[in-house]
Amino acid sequence: MTTYRPVSAPVRAAYSYCEAVTGHEARNFSYGIRLLPQEKRRAMAALYAFARRVDDIGDGSLDRETKESRLEAARAVVKRIQAGEVEELDPNPMAVALADAARRFPIPLDGLEELIDGVLMDVRGVTYETWDDLRLYCQRVAGVVGRLSLGVFGTVPGVPGAERAVDHADTLGLALQLTNILRDVREDAALGRTYLPAEELRKFGCGAGFGGPALPHDADFAGLVHFEAGRARALYEEGLRLLPMLDRRSGACVAAMAGIYRRLLDRFEREPEAVLRGRVSLALHEKASIAVRSLSGIGARGARRR
Repeated sequence: MTTYRPVSAPVRAAYSYCEAVTGHEARNFSYGIRLLPQEKRRAMAALYAFARRVDDIGDGSLDRETKESRLEAARAVVKRIQAGEVEELDPNPMAVALADAARRFPIPLDGLEELIDGVLMDVRGVTYETWDDLRLYCQRVAGVVGRLSLGVFGTVPGVPGAERAVDHADTLGLALQLTNILRDVREDAALGRTYLPAEELRKFGCGAGFGGPALPHDADFAGLVHFEAGRARALYEEGLRLLPMLDRRSGACVAAMAGIYRRLLDRFEREPEAVLRGRVSLALHEKASIAVRSLSGIGARGARRR
């Protein structure tokens, strides 16, 4: 439970900047955080805007040395926030918003440095032989987002199992990231990246990757997608044990985001080759419907049953 503090005009402007970034860039994330009360929604937008900035550096067209330099500059911003050195008139609106959010909520800001370490893995061209290798990457770029978000959400006082909340939040982040990886296999290939574990690609005859015009005739891409989707579903089942530990609106936020991504998994499983033709997404009305059902409690209860 946080104590209400008024928001000054410069901080309000910084939050507005972060909310604009989130609304423009976060195709799925924004549907979840709309369900939160204002103070939590602002904090989540600040986290998203910073994470998006870090991700954009990693995905951009700059040379490796410049990317590494800019990522270290982002790390320096985190350290300034932790040291209490960011003032309301700081020229970096994301830093201003994050600093205010960190004063209002127990956000584990070290996690932002872990996120930067994960993006550095992209910049340095790290590849993944096994699921354990990929899991480390996913924990850094997505599991940590679950932990950061939990700092904003908090847990219901006295709820059973709350000591596992951080583990569940981390696991849910892994599930979301694995869904992203499946969705983006062709897009990532165009950037020279393959995230799915090499040993699993070989198992299903997809060891050559996804950058060419067609997969080998003996490739079992559908089998690969169903295998990875099954792993993601198991991670969702574990991660969504977090829901009963959250207040109603925080739980609805989590259920909405997970619901959107699990609906994407349904699409992948019905038509695996669709992800090789382009990014699979849900229509706006589908996302809105999932969000509404989550807030009403239908989505959250369904997530616990499935």
